[in-house]
Amino acid sequence: MPRKHHKLSRKSISEPALKVLYRLDKSGHRACLVGGGVRDLLLGKHPKDFDVATDATPEEVRQLFRNSRIIGRRFRLVHIRFGREIIEVATFRGHSDDTDRSELNTEGRIIRDNTFGDIEEDAIRRDFTVNALYYDIRDFSILDYANGLHDIDSRTLRMIGNAEVRYQEDPVRMLRAIRFAAKLDFEIDEAASNAIFECAPLLEGVPAARLFDEMVKLFHCGNAVRVLSLLRQFGLLGYLVPALDRWFKDNPDAELLDFIDQALVNTDARVNNQVHVSPAFIFAVLLWPAVQQRAAQLRSEKMKAIAALHEAGSEIFAEQIKSVSIPRRYSQLAKDIWTSQPRFQRTKGKYPQRLMGYPSFRAAYDFMCIQSMVGLVPKSICDWWTDYQQNHKPPEAKPSRISDRPARRRKRNSHAS
Repeated sequence: MPRKHHKLSRKSISEPALKVLYRLDKSGHRACLVGGGVRDLLLGKHPKDFDVATDATPEEVRQLFRNSRIIGRRFRLVHIRFGREIIEVATFRGHSDDTDRSELNTEGRIIRDNTFGDIEEDAIRRDFTVNALYYDIRDFSILDYANGLHDIDSRTLRMIGNAEVRYQEDPVRMLRAIRFAAKLDFEIDEAASNAIFECAPLLEGVPAARLFDEMVKLFHCGNAVRVLSLLRQFGLLGYLVPALDRWFKDNPDAELLDFIDQALVNTDARVNNQVHVSPAFIFAVLLWPAVQQRAAQLRSEKMKAIAALHEAGSEIFAEQIKSVSIPRRYSQLAKDIWTSQPRFQRTKGKYPQRLMGYPSFRAAYDFMCIQSMVGLVPKSICDWWTDYQQNHKPPEAKPSRISDRPARRRKRNSHAS
């Protein structure tokens, strides 16, 4: 598509991305903006980042940019850093061959792919048609080898090639389909949808650490409400958050359903306003029904409320990390959020000031107030703590963990005099 027929302007592209494109072009290489950056600009959205595709090898790119480094073994890429912005540069991928540059496992999953090719081959190797659009810096045209422009107009997410085979190559593409459908408000086409139901069990073979990264992307995409709906619709939730999946199947409590929905609405608002959301808060929300359910059982066995929440949280996370690996700093913060909930009932004396001093306080307070919005916590408690914060400065920061255990006494070395 020639420049005069599309609305994508260089003014919308970051200066670092343009520098990379122009330097590659002047060095005799083909260089194009590709993927989500092109897609989002055509949709009138501001891209989160910009990716470049080129016929230059990773080593050739590295020689052109001193501020770059080659990363990856499975897919070798070059990251070029400009302050806080990183431009990712990939060499055009070609068809997999029998050389040691590409490798599939017995299930058809790509475990290494460094077979290089030309731009047309590269387009066909991409996942969805709307991600296979190239902005050519030479003449500012848009190159469309997979009918992606048509799918943008019809707001359809369509897989390039046989969807089942593409999911076998990389099962995470199923989660990408969910994310793009939610983020862009697109519909997943029939072939790609049907293949998800067939290929869902392949997610069990994806490393738990990689699934954590994908979950964060899913619930930070700006439409987490639809993400959760689509994960349930396609039967994927059980592979990511098994405890929540079981809870949904066991006639869930209406107020807790409203809580999850409201918490995700609030998360979407923060993401869309570019306000930070910790992954810990997302997991605290998604696992809260299961934690409450288990804590209630423990309380029936005469365990105190806060101790029950702590024990329940530990048990639920022990199961959760088998599916999705969660860094300890996030699992601990989520547990602090949960164990803080009964503490908000205590409003006498110096306790409120002490509670407000912990780093987890603000997240726990937000969590509590969302519960109050759906009737799980009296609104008066949220109002009291809101007023208290307005009239009191927080004390100096305390240790990040709110512990119920008494501090250990340090042993003194005894020396004979």
